[in-house]
Amino acid sequence: MNTRYEFLHAEGATPIKGWVRGVPLEDRAHDQLRNIASIPFVGPWVAVMPDVHLGKGATVGSVIPTRGAIIPAAVGVDIGCGMAAVRTTLRANDLPDSLAQIRAGIERSVPVGNGRGGEHWKLPDGIATRIAQSGLVERLDVIKQKHRKVRTDKLGCQTGTLGGGNHFIELCLDETDAVWVMLHSGSRGTGNLIGTYFIEQARQQLAHRVLGFHLPDRDLAFFMEGEPLFDDYVEAVSWAQDYARENREVMMARVLAELRHRLPKFQLEKMAVNCHHNYVEKETHAGQDLYVTRKGAVSAKAGELGIIPGSMGAKSFIVRGLGNADSFHSCSHGAGRAMSRTAARQQITLAQHREATAHVECRKDAAVVDESPAAYKDIEAVMAAQSDLVEIVHTLRQVVCVKG
Repeated sequence: MNTRYEFLHAEGATPIKGWVRGVPLEDRAHDQLRNIASIPFVGPWVAVMPDVHLGKGATVGSVIPTRGAIIPAAVGVDIGCGMAAVRTTLRANDLPDSLAQIRAGIERSVPVGNGRGGEHWKLPDGIATRIAQSGLVERLDVIKQKHRKVRTDKLGCQTGTLGGGNHFIELCLDETDAVWVMLHSGSRGTGNLIGTYFIEQARQQLAHRVLGFHLPDRDLAFFMEGEPLFDDYVEAVSWAQDYARENREVMMARVLAELRHRLPKFQLEKMAVNCHHNYVEKETHAGQDLYVTRKGAVSAKAGELGIIPGSMGAKSFIVRGLGNADSFHSCSHGAGRAMSRTAARQQITLAQHREATAHVECRKDAAVVDESPAAYKDIEAVMAAQSDLVEIVHTLRQVVCVKG
């Protein structure tokens, strides 16, 4: 296998291996990566995916292994954010000429956006039963008993909801014209609050630490193994990751029910994926037991299926991992932003957005311009840069995109 990474570190520092050939790497993101690599417990190296861009605390599109410590801000606040996709027996000719009603039906079945409008006003019976059987309520109650600021009141009303930002639900066609359902979401408001709370706890604990080294950014505050807050964070982040996965499964079930109501009878094929891309797991690499934080990166063990989406108007990919040890068995989680949301709103016109998404039944209003394809890197270049990390199994093109 021909490796495609480049070294992005200064001589003598913890190595940074970057799969960035042919894709832009902004200077501020590069500086942020150096800051992360300067921390003594980070290593044996940091892996950088081709969708890399500046993040808060830690760089999006990075794989950060740590020895005996976890950095909550590296995991972030959208804990467990990830993708789910399923292939159906439907074909393109089973879809109606106009897909507007299908999009509207999905938006009625799955609340989208942030705030009360993106929540269930009355919890559907099926979701209530599923939550009760999942054990998530009891596990969250245990966390709240130790950390009273963790809220539990959003769990029910946000299970099976999409959220906002870059989260989406799509109908896609693959290279054989098979219809796929694909969606992107995380642990919603409860996970956000857990992440925010523990990031602040880590910052406060910095004041009582004798480091022995320079921490270049207080957002890189950490918990050490053996500390009570370390165990509490692992418990809470594990809950949020499980909740995020469950949330995607509930949404998928509701979207499929909506399609069954509107389209010819169909079955689900065996090809289905549900994967995180903002999370932390204990793994063994290079003979070391590590806590591996994938901040905008997907696990790509040999034979493991993953999802790499493009943007509202660009193709997406179902991939199979090649188990590249240099990347800690990881790949990119998408195309990666080429410009900030503010810059996108300033530079991308509504006419340009409508032209770029002309082939997709989706929102064409100014509020989603920051999600327009031009705001993201070229997905073809991103895939080429990581050809030693994954192989493409299916190439998908969107026909419906629901945004929060």
